[in-house]
Amino acid sequence: MMLKETAQTTSHILMVRPANFGFNEETAASNAFQTNDETLSSSEISRRALAEFDAFVEKLRSVGVDVIVIEDTNRPLKPDAVFPNNWVTFHQNGTIVTYPMTATVRRLERRDDIIRSIQERFRVEQKIQLQEFEEIDQYLEGTGSMIIDRPNKLVYACISPRTHPDLLLRFCKTMGYTAVPFHAVDGDGLEIYHTNVMMALGETFVVICMETVQSELEEELLYNKFEATGKDIIEITLDQMMQFAGNMLHVRNGKGETFLVMSSQAFESLSEEQVAQITKHTNILSASIPTIETYGGGSVRCMMAEVFLPEK
Repeated sequence: MMLKETAQTTSHILMVRPANFGFNEETAASNAFQTNDETLSSSEISRRALAEFDAFVEKLRSVGVDVIVIEDTNRPLKPDAVFPNNWVTFHQNGTIVTYPMTATVRRLERRDDIIRSIQERFRVEQKIQLQEFEEIDQYLEGTGSMIIDRPNKLVYACISPRTHPDLLLRFCKTMGYTAVPFHAVDGDGLEIYHTNVMMALGETFVVICMETVQSELEEELLYNKFEATGKDIIEITLDQMMQFAGNMLHVRNGKGETFLVMSSQAFESLSEEQVAQITKHTNILSASIPTIETYGGGSVRCMMAEVFLPEK
């Protein structure tokens, strides 16, 4: 039986504990958020990232979020394994989707044993594998590329080398969603590589950097969609976006309480007015992950793959 997908938040979060976190030269070409600060050794970067990861997991668990931690494997080396949301999504109708990744080294992150582990506890009806599109250079990097409005069956996506429009439409057709594609650029005029660095969608609100959307038509389209779906719009600046204020995730605990999860850097960039606007809708939970943000170019949202599958 296929369940109707209606929930926007889940209390089940998959996270991968990194074995060899570090700066990835291959992804840096299209990720303006990555910095190769050479003041630390690779072993020290990895050690600090592990400590940040463990503290973040503990913080999530302390408020009642169910965190499923999978250990990264030592070999092959996977510097970005801490960001599983790019290669897999788990849906309420029992579907698992795996995705084509732009960086060849990141394709090693797709692990059947992780999916088998999830299947032990959750019911899976079907698996959709899109990684074959790597052969024709078409990429769609999970919930990095796509911001999914599950109750309203919409997928927001800024088109970039990592988010191919044809593959976006294929995903939406397969899953019964409507695509809302648009274009977004950073302060230097470069395409924003992942939608989830400039936009986060909650149950009743959206956090977005509208400064990145240059087309008035696309901007109007987004405003209209948010209004039609009842989202309170919380706008962030380009500077706040570069401090990962767009890379947030709305989660819930077992009691039904919700939290907008963000990094400490993102939280500290927000104004009092923005914080007040967010807390009208939900609680704020922040975690300090400066090493992961600096060298990995991703923040807390990228570290969390939501599990919407029905439990057995």
